[in-house]
Amino acid sequence: MHVFVTGGTGTIGSPVVDELIGNGHTVVALARSESSAQALDRAGATTVRGELADLDLLRKTAASADGVVSLAFGRDYSSADALTAGIAEEGAALAALGEALIGSDRPLVTVSGTPWVPGRASTETDPLPTEGPVGGRAVSVNALLALASRGVRASAVRMPRTVHNDGQGGFAGLLTQAARRTGVAGYPGDGTQRWPAVHALDAAVLFRLVLETAPAGTAWHAVADEGDAVRDMAAIIGRRLGLPVESVPDDTFGPFGPIFAMDQPSSAAHTRHALGWEPTHPALLADLENIRL
Repeated sequence: MHVFVTGGTGTIGSPVVDELIGNGHTVVALARSESSAQALDRAGATTVRGELADLDLLRKTAASADGVVSLAFGRDYSSADALTAGIAEEGAALAALGEALIGSDRPLVTVSGTPWVPGRASTETDPLPTEGPVGGRAVSVNALLALASRGVRASAVRMPRTVHNDGQGGFAGLLTQAARRTGVAGYPGDGTQRWPAVHALDAAVLFRLVLETAPAGTAWHAVADEGDAVRDMAAIIGRRLGLPVESVPDDTFGPFGPIFAMDQPSSAAHTRHALGWEPTHPALLADLENIRL
């Protein structure tokens, strides 16, 4: 399969490109900079230079591919307005990619987050919340999945709050960044809230499986650890960086503060059973031991 990938040099994207190429697919990837293009070339992909906002380029490249994996998102999380702008840009890109594949029965796999359900782990059948700081992403993903009725084999891989590799990435990575910035390995509230997690290399396998086999209009959970306590993450971060560990205000974490404070475990039982996906790489708490000063 000849696959168009956006976001191919990110924490998730780099392993996805490697996984696809390593399993016999060819990849053409969107490159937003010369350094990204060079990294993708080294991985064995061909590149097209452009931005996620280049909608005509997205349509043209998607139309000539056998399938699409959409992973790109803006780089600015510094404020609520910046996050909103990134969500809007992603939504427009998904709409353009989907438009290019209408009537083709070709796959388009996008990324979203696992939902949260009070009192239990969320599952693949739970709807994504369309309210809150990142609710706009759910609106875009739902619109994409609706294209299943128009001949697009659209599907979504829902990622947990932390996608990690070598002690970095995801919400746990943002905890580490905040600790370096403030001098405190902090956690919101009492720290008992749970976040799901997955190793990036395991997530990459799931993206390939979904691209190759998932039915149209389906959602899947890339969850390896159903829920680690945020306080346990902060304890490892504090020990690795030599910093005190304590509760801090939610606004320490900027626009993500309200999400950081939520208990949001998630299950991937259906995904594992239906697609035969089985994570094999280190769990989050073990991987955080790789944090370096």
